[in-house]
Amino acid sequence: MNIQPIHGHPALRIGNTIVVADLHIGVESHLGSKGFHLPSRTPIMRDELLSISDDATRLVVLGDVKDSVPGSTKQEFREIPDFFQAMLERFEIVDVVIGNHDTQIDEFLPKHVNILPASGMKIGDVGLVHGHTWPSADVMSSRTLITAHNHPNVMFRDGIGKRTTEPCWFRAPFNDTQSNYLQRPGEMIMMPSFNRLLGGSPVNVAEEGFLGPLMNSGMIDIDDAQIFLLDGICLGKRKDIIVKGKERSKYCKE
Repeated sequence: MNIQPIHGHPALRIGNTIVVADLHIGVESHLGSKGFHLPSRTPIMRDELLSISDDATRLVVLGDVKDSVPGSTKQEFREIPDFFQAMLERFEIVDVVIGNHDTQIDEFLPKHVNILPASGMKIGDVGLVHGHTWPSADVMSSRTLITAHNHPNVMFRDGIGKRTTEPCWFRAPFNDTQSNYLQRPGEMIMMPSFNRLLGGSPVNVAEEGFLGPLMNSGMIDIDDAQIFLLDGICLGKRKDIIVKGKERSKYCKE
């Protein structure tokens, strides 16, 4: 199936399906407990998602709907049902693939939202998994695997050492390393987080690791990954744009 990033947005279109990941609804409550008082971005995410839906009939949220782990906040109980009710009014099918933050997510979601296991799902020849656990053998038999979980960013550093980051797409080939899977995809696409308030993992920092068993399995050729900004600009291969200086946001949780 045709996989198309939506220009300027951290979202994919696969046929008639919109895919987003890492909403982390409720993150503002945790920031507030640390002294950072910010308005909720949930209405902004809702409006952005509806604005890019066009004629799509299906929505897949690829994990981490909620932010609290473990437990939950009043903000999550208040905002998650309303957010997904708005999605059900727009899309014929709404799926949620469980992420590592989605403990007891069934208590938050309207009954017509489909909850899929952490091992992932398929749309045609495309596999989708959050990324904190191993995909199923069926998902790994896909032509392309879509993951999330790492909140990929790319780091830029200027001549005086100032560092900035931008959300990015991370597109990497699989290699021939042996594994327990009889089949594996040709490539993996890692999605940036849909919630712009989140920190991220700079994918081009020499000292920076990746989260999730698949990213640490040796099956993915991380150095040959192509890095793309949300506007479609290709920055080249990871190995060619490596910078020094580890910088992981404390709000990017495993």
